[in-house]
Amino acid sequence: MTDTEWEARGRRWWSHVEALAGNSTEGRETGSPGYQRAAEYVIEQFRAAGLDPAGSDGFRQWLDLRVSLLDEAGTSLALAFPGGTEPLPLRDAVQVVATGGTAPETEADLVFVGYGLEVPEHRYSDFEGIDLHGKIAVYFRGGPPELPGAVKAHYQSPDERLRALRRAGAVGSMMILNPKVPDLPWPRLASGLALPRMELAERGPDDRRPLSLSTYFNPERLDLLLRGSGHSAAEIVDRLGGPGPLPRFPLSGRLRARVAVRRSTVRCSNVVGVLRGGDPERRDEYVVGSAHLDHLGVGETDGGRRVYPGAMDNASGVATLIEIARAFRESGRPPRRSILFVAVTGEEKGLLGSEYFAQHPTVPGPIVADLNMDMFLPLYPMRYLEVQGLGESSLGPALRSMAAEVGVEAQPEYEPDRVLFIRSDQYNFVKIGAPSLMLSIGYEKGSREEAISHAWFRERYHAPADDLDQPVDREAAARFTDLLGRFVRRVADEPARPTWNAESFFRRFAR
Repeated sequence: MTDTEWEARGRRWWSHVEALAGNSTEGRETGSPGYQRAAEYVIEQFRAAGLDPAGSDGFRQWLDLRVSLLDEAGTSLALAFPGGTEPLPLRDAVQVVATGGTAPETEADLVFVGYGLEVPEHRYSDFEGIDLHGKIAVYFRGGPPELPGAVKAHYQSPDERLRALRRAGAVGSMMILNPKVPDLPWPRLASGLALPRMELAERGPDDRRPLSLSTYFNPERLDLLLRGSGHSAAEIVDRLGGPGPLPRFPLSGRLRARVAVRRSTVRCSNVVGVLRGGDPERRDEYVVGSAHLDHLGVGETDGGRRVYPGAMDNASGVATLIEIARAFRESGRPPRRSILFVAVTGEEKGLLGSEYFAQHPTVPGPIVADLNMDMFLPLYPMRYLEVQGLGESSLGPALRSMAAEVGVEAQPEYEPDRVLFIRSDQYNFVKIGAPSLMLSIGYEKGSREEAISHAWFRERYHAPADDLDQPVDREAAARFTDLLGRFVRRVADEPARPTWNAESFFRRFAR
């Protein structure tokens, strides 16, 4: 393909990003009018690409959500020490995660429990010998390096974490992000947590009921939290990511929280289209291409209301879905298996749309694989791919081989302690047994491209700056889209379904 043709493909991809992250969609908040306009655009593009409707209502699959919005004016937290009380200002020291289970008042002792992990397969428990009954568990995201990345990821998923905390008797949680790992800066995390939180209206098992109080704590204020404990922030942070568990100990401060939450409901939809397979023996098997359509909507930042456009997160992935569907239409050759194109809602609210779709699929046959795109970041030429789940299934070697054919090296996740494999929509397909990957454009460690990627996270991730006025390598986006589209076809055309590797932790979910 010539440079001119790549450029044309990149412009066409970018036109979808412009439509989805422009002013009219107002940040695509789940259930908002802006999200509905974005969904209509995707439906139009799916229809133009020759996809058939595959939702429960045309191209749409509706789901009902419970909304919890923190009333910051009516919320206050403080630490009561033996010598006096220290206020914990919202957005400065702490932020509350409003849920359907948040109690109006909570007063409880705090216990630092390291990474807050319980991993029975490796006989690892941060709760062993610790009395958490009626207390609040304080922990860092991450885990010791001797635990495999897949294991750490699974047991830090919200459901598994919640089950472990409930079994230990905790009434609340306080998570601290690892300052050694590139992630959201604290001010942006705190602002994002103040946006409306959502849960599926369809009530799940009792062990998924939220705790009475869920919070995040600013790692820069850690010495305040540790006051009187005999431990320092420098000591704990220095041990993060090192071998073995972190120390576990009671904290001297007692948390007092008054929390006001405004609650409502909203209805939203996934967008689902299908390209029917041409093989009578395999057309009732489905390969899923997924990307989340929602973003953060409109929020307060720097004292004013600002739109969070979400151009890279994740209008970019939905644009790639649309272009892959278009390429199949232009090829004129149907795949052997059917391909589902699923633009899900509620990813930013806890992977809600993909959870609902995975548990209530709108097609009768089995889902045999999911290939997910979430913020694949075409910021520089594509020479590497970072692939979540690369070593877990037969999808990995097949992708490595296809990428190598075009001079691209597929690599596993760069920062396992960010536990990205359980933080995007592919994980809900993993949990129904479908081998899955999440793909991003990668870099060589220590390179200029790594610095660009890290700077993007610091400056644009979950910020108004993730807009249409940012440097994007459209040719890289076109090449990524082309490679992924050809890989989707390969998975759909293979005689055998993808399988989990024998040693994969996730093989337990196979059906």
